[in-house]
Amino acid sequence: MKKIFAVSMLFGGLYSSFAQNENSVKPEQYKEVKSPLTKKGQMFVFYGWNRGAFTNSDIHFSGNGYDFQLQSVVAHDRPTKFGLVYFDPAWFTVTQYNFRLGYFIKDNLAIVLGIDHMKYVMDQNQTVKFSGNISDPVYAGMVQNGQVNLADEKFLTFEHTDGLNYENIGIEKYRSISNNKNIDIIWSYGGGLGIMFPKSNVKLFGNERSDRFHVAGFGADLRTSINAVFWKHFLARVEVKAGYINMPDIKTTLNNKPDKASQDFMFGQIMGGIGYTFNTKK
Repeated sequence: MKKIFAVSMLFGGLYSSFAQNENSVKPEQYKEVKSPLTKKGQMFVFYGWNRGAFTNSDIHFSGNGYDFQLQSVVAHDRPTKFGLVYFDPAWFTVTQYNFRLGYFIKDNLAIVLGIDHMKYVMDQNQTVKFSGNISDPVYAGMVQNGQVNLADEKFLTFEHTDGLNYENIGIEKYRSISNNKNIDIIWSYGGGLGIMFPKSNVKLFGNERSDRFHVAGFGADLRTSINAVFWKHFLARVEVKAGYINMPDIKTTLNNKPDKASQDFMFGQIMGGIGYTFNTKK
């Protein structure tokens, strides 16, 4: 609930910011700097790469013979070592990538479709608090004094590395900072909502690893970016994003058994990349 409340407050602040920017400045007091990126009918496509960070989360597991929760589980992202793989279309899903398609529904306001391919990996070398029950005496015996050590991978491996896919739609407000002959600098801010479509790699109690795509939940975010447009078309973008992810239906088996996990957490992301912008009205 605290996480949901925090996200609600963030979106409330975003709404207030939009309202103040639209209503507090009179037309005669403010003249928008013209930019090719922000005109009605403008479109842009963008491809880039990200680094992510995640808050600790409680992960609840339920299935035949077990119902338990691991508390304050630590996780991190898994960036690919920089190399040709970042530029090879055949291997683009190996990296932590981002894709954007944006359309300006009016001057300075864009609807943006996005895919954020993050990677989430549970730290293996940790001991976490355990609550609940396990019927199998072998795995129940791994719980000592209300804790379980995950280091040997026999109890659990847990990651969303193919990946933690956040497919979202957002609305973004754009403000021109400077406009020169061959370069425009534009600031944007906004928010988004979307579904979580991870390919979760989970191995619980020595069972065969679950590894499949599945709609597991939803996400929400706030974002801001600095954009540089060169020669009216070529785009470079750096974006910072913070948000909330809730996944109540993470598949932990290969079949259609009711076994599943659930978790929610806050995330942060920084990304950068390149793109192209053009006007559809010409």
